[in-house]
Amino acid sequence: MSEHIRTELADGVLTLTLDRADKKNAITQTMYAALAEAVERARTDEAVRVLLLRAEGDSFSAGNDIGDFIAIGSQTEQPFDMPVFRFLKSLADLDKPLVAAVKGRAVGIGLTMLLHCDLVVVAEDALLSVPFVNLALAPEAASSLLLPAVVGHQRAFELFALGEPVDGRTAAAWGLANRVVPAEAVEATAADLAAKVAGRAPNSIRKTKRLMRDAESLWALMQREGEAFGSQMRSPEAMEAFMAFTQKRAPDFSKAG
Repeated sequence: MSEHIRTELADGVLTLTLDRADKKNAITQTMYAALAEAVERARTDEAVRVLLLRAEGDSFSAGNDIGDFIAIGSQTEQPFDMPVFRFLKSLADLDKPLVAAVKGRAVGIGLTMLLHCDLVVVAEDALLSVPFVNLALAPEAASSLLLPAVVGHQRAFELFALGEPVDGRTAAAWGLANRVVPAEAVEATAADLAAKVAGRAPNSIRKTKRLMRDAESLWALMQREGEAFGSQMRSPEAMEAFMAFTQKRAPDFSKAG
């Protein structure tokens, strides 16, 4: 396990906590590996009936740790070798309920992982965004399918293309969350929902979720997205975007073709 991922099992609910508050819970490849291991083990552990994803601090997740992502991504020809894709596959394969408690920022995969959750509680003042194009990248986590399916093509394209955040109230109105509550009530509301689901017939719940999702198709799409993501990571556009990010300036794509 990573020092920045905590797990706790109680009353059938496995709580996974992102614990890197000083970095707004930006996720490293080490953290992805720990998350993947926890989700994979939970899938076959009969003591686990529900998974609850939460975060310490004032942000759910700032998305990928850019420095870590660039360093590891530049060392591999195949993005599927990166732990993030092991985590994504674990989400596609998971047939147990996944609940999320979201406060503050949910950026990039901080939002797209919510598309694999069955119950999402979001703070009214949370800010959710998928700024992949801002970094000259492409969508991941099957979000190119799941996000338009939830919010509609036009809204999804705007979220992807402009990278601008939506607040918790808007996210709930668009179908990205089940409950929108004040920030101080997010944790308790999510825990209550997780406990209620944990008390339901577990095999019935799992079969219901399997019928609602096509794990093989989701993973196949994740791989196609990964190819697009990987080719973009090595592109001049992405190099300019990453450089601009580290230099805290706006990227200049005027010469990109």
